[in-house]
Amino acid sequence: MALSEKILTLHPQGKKGVNISREKYDTIRSFILKTIKKHKRITYQKLNDLAVEKLTNSFDGSVSWYIVSIKLDLEARKIIERIPKTSPHELRLIEE
Repeated sequence: MALSEKILTLHPQGKKGVNISREKYDTIRSFILKTIKKHKRITYQKLNDLAVEKLTNSFDGSVSWYIVSIKLDLEARKIIERIPKTSPHELRLIEE
């Protein structure tokens, strides 16, 4: 069996990222981006709750852990951002 391809995530504060399977990364990344696009802005908690609700049955691993790691990666890649001065913090896509 071939080893699944891995991706090393980035961290917005430059901390060490985590190595995760490309397949899981793509699944969670696409969920995060679709969800933020749909809501325009969303709290991290709501994003996480929706992910757990929608993905837990089909996803192998801790959905919440992957959401955190990949959310940070998307922030580091400047694809999404935390909206300043929101509490609890909200996320939005960064316009090209």
